[in-house]
Amino acid sequence: MAKELPVIQPGQRPATRTPIFERIGIVGLGLIGGSIALKSRELWPTSLVIAVDNKDVLETAMRLHAIDVAADDLVVLAEADIVILAAPVKQNVAILAELDEHVRQPAVVTDTGSTKREIVAAAAGLPPRFTFVGGHPLAGAAQGGLDHARPDLFAGRPWLLTAASGARPFPASDAIDKLTAFIEALGAEPRMVAPDAHDRLLAFLSHLPQLTASALMQVVGDAVGHDGLALAGRGLADTTRLASSPADIWRDIAASNADQLGPALDALIGVLQDLRADLADGDRLEDIFTAAARWRAALKR
Repeated sequence: MAKELPVIQPGQRPATRTPIFERIGIVGLGLIGGSIALKSRELWPTSLVIAVDNKDVLETAMRLHAIDVAADDLVVLAEADIVILAAPVKQNVAILAELDEHVRQPAVVTDTGSTKREIVAAAAGLPPRFTFVGGHPLAGAAQGGLDHARPDLFAGRPWLLTAASGARPFPASDAIDKLTAFIEALGAEPRMVAPDAHDRLLAFLSHLPQLTASALMQVVGDAVGHDGLALAGRGLADTTRLASSPADIWRDIAASNADQLGPALDALIGVLQDLRADLADGDRLEDIFTAAARWRAALKR
């Protein structure tokens, strides 16, 4: 990292509201971390938004005025009063183990990963000055990265929270109240869920659709090529919107939720095999289409 980092963004900005956290640390400035940074700067101009990522990403974030302090080393989080781990799932778990060395004061620690059991288990080893609450904003987009971050990404979207124990509701605490208020200020709707329930639910709601869209796009593309795709209607584009997602993030998600994602894939494969066996008659096809239309109507409500 160049010697000019860490850097503090120059300029004074008028305050618009009392900050919930004075020093907001974000590790990973992709779509989610970048959007948190942008919205935090918009809401709390007097707070410091501290980011940890690689040099290229940090330089882009500075140009976008998304952050105030930038570094490629966790030491920059020393005085953070909230630390948001927004890197890929496996990296978040690894970074969690380093926080005791670098963050000197009591802090709320949360993450934005799409699986929860692994990081919740790892958080049990944090020292008591940290309050860990697993988090998952359900506010993704077809394309990741800082270039696609936007401050309104979380508006009206659920933000799932998981207790470190997972066995009972969160105990009342000032730290959890502040985190909930922070999430609500970003525009999201906090909801509590146990880690096991979270990972099973997301295997079907998010992970299965992602793998399905990517696999479908590969099969179609390999079969018809560029010339064939030029003839495609909007249906294929709508169905495969998720196929633009970056693979590196999804490798971690699949690995950390394999025991839930595997059965979800098996269920889908079973339905596809039913369709394959019933092409001539169409009885099973009719059943599937009828059920699918009913659930699609429920999804759109």
